[in-house]
Amino acid sequence: MDYLTGLALALPIGVGLAGMGCGIGLGNGVRGAMEAIGRQPEADGKIRLTMIIGAAFIEALTIYALVTVFLFMGKVGH
Repeated sequence: MDYLTGLALALPIGVGLAGMGCGIGLGNGVRGAMEAIGRQPEADGKIRLTMIIGAAFIEALTIYALVTVFLFMGKVGH
């Protein structure tokens, strides 16, 4: 097996793992925010804003993984 075949096999696995990891992280973050809002409802605005910013960073990591896969797929085709 040459390195291009290995790359072609590793790319979908890598983006799948990145998606799963980001999904787990996003779920944990939202769960923590919802628990915090339940304990302290008067801080709802601050907690929600912090959660949305954190979720945006997590989603950005997923998008970076997807862009990286598309970039490397160009190498597999040649």
